[in-house]
Amino acid sequence: MKLYAISGLGADHRVFDYLSLNLELEVLPWLDPESSESLESYVRRMALKIDTSKPFGLIGVSFGGIVVVELNKIINPEFSILISSVVSKDEVPTLYRLVGKIGLLKWLPLFLFNPPRVLAHWLFGAKNKALLTAILDDTDLRFAKWATQRIATWNSTTETSNLIRVHGTSDRILPLPKHASALKIDNGTHFMIVDRANEVSTLINRNTPQQRI
Repeated sequence: MKLYAISGLGADHRVFDYLSLNLELEVLPWLDPESSESLESYVRRMALKIDTSKPFGLIGVSFGGIVVVELNKIINPEFSILISSVVSKDEVPTLYRLVGKIGLLKWLPLFLFNPPRVLAHWLFGAKNKALLTAILDDTDLRFAKWATQRIATWNSTTETSNLIRVHGTSDRILPLPKHASALKIDNGTHFMIVDRANEVSTLINRNTPQQRI
């Protein structure tokens, strides 16, 4: 079965390179968002890249997980996997939602979406600092601004079925809410998909329904 993968904000296939999964992985590249495009419209365009004629699964990291939740509303994967992500607007940190509510992000200049590397390394909790730096250096800041706005204004309350969720207990960017159900990695950070890829892979392989592999 094919597993369609969607990376985090500004990231690419490199964050999946360290995983060892019992599935055929195909990373979907980010599309260029159209001017003021809604998340719903963007996700519908992403869905066109997925072959729904055969059984398939979805996996999303961080913002990619939000896209996976939205994809579940219009297509029917056998299961979905979220890594270091959120399942509804209620899990988006309050500060993010407040900034989104007042519309501050649209007025910020692009350079503010390119964080100092020392700060980024701390926020992501990255051990593989070289890879994170390379990813940030390649990030399209216009896409980063658009995606950040969509996270801050996300209003979904829809439950996602057949969900496998993996989250670190030390995630500084999208902290796991106390009430949330997830497969937890102790002291896992937002960059654990790279830094602790073996543990993430093991949890996914153990919890993916065997009849669907």
